[in-house]
Amino acid sequence: MSTDAALRPDTAGSTDSGTPGSPRRPRMSGRAPARPAPVAAFHSVSAATAALLGLVAIGALIHEPVLIPPLAASAALVHCAPALPLAQPRSVIVGHLLGAAAGYAVAAAAGGSAWAAAVAAGVTLALTTLARTPHSPACATSVVIVLQAPAPARFVPLLFGATVLLVLTAYCASRIRRRAPRYPAYWW
Repeated sequence: MSTDAALRPDTAGSTDSGTPGSPRRPRMSGRAPARPAPVAAFHSVSAATAALLGLVAIGALIHEPVLIPPLAASAALVHCAPALPLAQPRSVIVGHLLGAAAGYAVAAAAGGSAWAAAVAAGVTLALTTLARTPHSPACATSVVIVLQAPAPARFVPLLFGATVLLVLTAYCASRIRRRAPRYPAYWW
């Protein structure tokens, strides 16, 4: 079953308005995804947690915070929903870099307010959409940059390295368990 098919609303139980020729309206209730097998859930959660602990360990070694909240969201996507377009390496790596660029640009133009952070998130969403690199955690990266103003010379290389590490751990984890979905679905 493709990811797209799983995200489409179910129209089997749709009702029409009773008027001939009127469009069918989809039901408002949908179906939740199937519960993963316990082994699969344990594998995904363990791999995501190990990747995040790796980021914390690297941060402790270099005395820099490497784990930021958007990276935790990225880890959840690549390990628990590896087939989604948002989880593919192109989207994870380029998406966060576009988010960083948008965050620094908006912060330079408008300062470090919550208003500017909201604009930066919107700009990031537009950029990732245009670049065909959808990755919602990248919007949060731009917000972090606007609100916390990390030094770009330190932050951007750490962000890049962290996203590459997340992608590589997802790649390796998908090959450890025999029945795990293969990650990535595509590289570029």
